[in-house]
Amino acid sequence: MKLKQASQEYLDKAAALTMEEAERMFARMHGKLARKFEREKIPSLEAVALQLQIEDEELQEWRQRWAELEQREAARAKKND
Repeated sequence: MKLKQASQEYLDKAAALTMEEAERMFARMHGKLARKFEREKIPSLEAVALQLQIEDEELQEWRQRWAELEQREAARAKKND
């Protein structure tokens, strides 16, 4: 997986975080992003912005899968009625 660059929207969001919120973002980093940050290949602001972007994308995927499950369950319940 190649890391993408953080969009300006997420850089702005990362810059607006408090130090405590940024530390929580660092704690949730894993994989390639964490290694790149630890080796100082990307600045901390960009690392936090990328983490925010990754989490937003994962949340959107989760919401989509959940909606699909709810639709299947509703169809199954309707079929059983």
